[in-house]
Amino acid sequence: MVWGGISIGGRTDLHIIQNGTLTGRRNADEILRPHVIPYAGAIGDSFVFQDDNARPHRARLVENMLEAETIQRMEWPACSPDLNPIEHVWGMLGRRIAARPRPPATVRDLEISLLEEWNSIPQSLIDNIIASMANRCAAVLAVRGDHTPY
Repeated sequence: MVWGGISIGGRTDLHIIQNGTLTGRRNADEILRPHVIPYAGAIGDSFVFQDDNARPHRARLVENMLEAETIQRMEWPACSPDLNPIEHVWGMLGRRIAARPRPPATVRDLEISLLEEWNSIPQSLIDNIIASMANRCAAVLAVRGDHTPY
């Protein structure tokens, strides 16, 4: 499991979640404190945090931490992962790993490949995905939640 944050003009470091599953406590300790809170501070008052509503992201501990840090969280429907821009970046990351001349042979090779590919994704591609969100949402509304070309 990996975690990364994106925005217009930037991204966080990629975090590889080691040894087990993500819990609310691990989310707070391994993602929010070292990645989200500093990134939010660097962005400033315009920062709005979006997650995918997974249980570790909605734990009371996490809610309290975000509130204490005055980090605004975007309201987001629980069953709409394809509209979340990070899902498109994850797809891009997976395709980049699959296209490598030598596929990763070990877990450590995979970790290294993920970090290299994450850092080599052109920011302009991430920016374009985020900038397309208004059109993506309009397309979903136009077909009343049915399939879209995105």
